[in-house]
Amino acid sequence: MNKAIEAVRADRAALLEICGALTPAQWQAESGCEGWSVQDVISHLGVTFWSMVDPARLPDMTALPFERAQDAAVGARRGMSPDAVVADYAEASERGLAQLPEIAALDLEIPLTDAGTYPASVLPSAFAFDHYTHIRADLFGPRGPLAGPPPASDELRLMPALNWIEAALPQQNPAAAKAGSYELQINGPCSRIITFGSGQAMATVSSDAESFVRWVTQRGSWEDLGVQAAGDEPALSAARKLRVF
Repeated sequence: MNKAIEAVRADRAALLEICGALTPAQWQAESGCEGWSVQDVISHLGVTFWSMVDPARLPDMTALPFERAQDAAVGARRGMSPDAVVADYAEASERGLAQLPEIAALDLEIPLTDAGTYPASVLPSAFAFDHYTHIRADLFGPRGPLAGPPPASDELRLMPALNWIEAALPQQNPAAAKAGSYELQINGPCSRIITFGSGQAMATVSSDAESFVRWVTQRGSWEDLGVQAAGDEPALSAARKLRVF
């Protein structure tokens, strides 16, 4: 099985278990994703599957940028009850996981509006990244309202999240790519070096994989996450603003 698909399956099971323990107050609590409640985050994860398996379930979002389209789809579902949101996510994700292997095997490029255009083989990593980040950084503390340990951040779940980030960085940060070059060092488990950008200015940014996912999604500062950085100051300033979604 594609490891990214296996990661989505694991986080789907974890998310359904989390949903089963949420109180009414927790469902409506503000998440770490600005403007979205915990319920909105779960709703969004269902929306991402519906956009693949049955877009007719969603409002027409063709003219909207990627993130604004997600806001619109989530907003259209705010009248649903928590039970309905869970059932919706469970159905959409079950159907999506059944289709992902076939879609990922296709030899084609998939446009995701301003989020970029990617080989179909990268799509499972996009779903894995979305689940990894929203569950751990937006539902659980310190940004999210849920206490206790989040699901594991192990190699199974981290590797596809990093794969998506590496694929998305150039397309989602074109101005930074033109301004300078960057070496992003991930240490410890899932270690790798991601080189990004062009030009003379150089910044080297180093962190563990969990911290990397958080800072490159703008869910934590370098200082709070213990990130180490060195290099040309303009390039470092640009590196701080890198963002993947």
